[in-house]
Amino acid sequence: MGEILLEVATDVPLGHGVPAQLGISGDALNVAASAAAAGARVGLLSVVSDDELGQAIAARIRELGISTELLKFRRGQQGVYLMHCDPDGRREFSYARHGSVGSTLSPDDVDPAVFSDAGAVVAGGIACAISSTSRAAVLKAAGLSPRFVFDPNFRPRLTSVEDATAVLAELASQAFFVTPSFPGETSALLGCGSAEEAVEKLRGLGAANVAVTCGADGIQLGSATDSLWVDAIPAPVVVDQTGAGDAFVGTTTARLVLGDPLTAAARYGAAAASLVVGGKGGTGFIPTFEQTRAHAASRADGELTWHA
Repeated sequence: MGEILLEVATDVPLGHGVPAQLGISGDALNVAASAAAAGARVGLLSVVSDDELGQAIAARIRELGISTELLKFRRGQQGVYLMHCDPDGRREFSYARHGSVGSTLSPDDVDPAVFSDAGAVVAGGIACAISSTSRAAVLKAAGLSPRFVFDPNFRPRLTSVEDATAVLAELASQAFFVTPSFPGETSALLGCGSAEEAVEKLRGLGAANVAVTCGADGIQLGSATDSLWVDAIPAPVVVDQTGAGDAFVGTTTARLVLGDPLTAAARYGAAAASLVVGGKGGTGFIPTFEQTRAHAASRADGELTWHA
């Protein structure tokens, strides 16, 4: 659940007349697409504009193998972000989402029957930050779901450290799985100087399972009894890193719901994340599970280190 955004991307500095590619993205859609590709049956709760653009978004969602039954169509402005390169080639993001139709998501949109019966419900810090009603919807979903997954996805332009920290503390106590990134989110929201410390702190807050993603280094996993380091899987090709973290969350969650143990699910998540960066945009390339599994198997000699 969360906001869907229109993505306008260009490989050159933004300016009049530059060529751009249109896409559909946003963390919720990226997660859902990866979960569907990993073999799960997925629905996406989001609010889109009640016009031709909203219908085009719905069509793209269906193309990605995601059910549109939970979509809400309302009058309003679809959120947009522009992704472009500055003169030095670094990616820059510009958002036009204030008051977007996606931010009208509310607790009334959360169907108790659907959310209590789902194998897992995934939401992120962005959905909590875009409006008070969207945050209330996430809190309601967390209370209903037997497997609530929360990705902090901290964005300083949307919320303060204090508010994001409070949301994480509240939702961790209800979470089956929490996926912060190191060092940015673990330092800002948890005050932790290491991934291992962040795992312990989140378990202390009540999270059943934790995956602290450490970029190109790997993932620190934690369950009720163990802590485990999983090496990252190198990307064959890097075109655009947008959506890599979302691919990890979606793939790992799907595989957990389908019965894989945490270690195996996280390996598949790492493999999917390293493949996603080979495409342009958040959903430019979503690997099939066969591709993900083969990529994970190609790095089966990667390091696994257990800590009691």
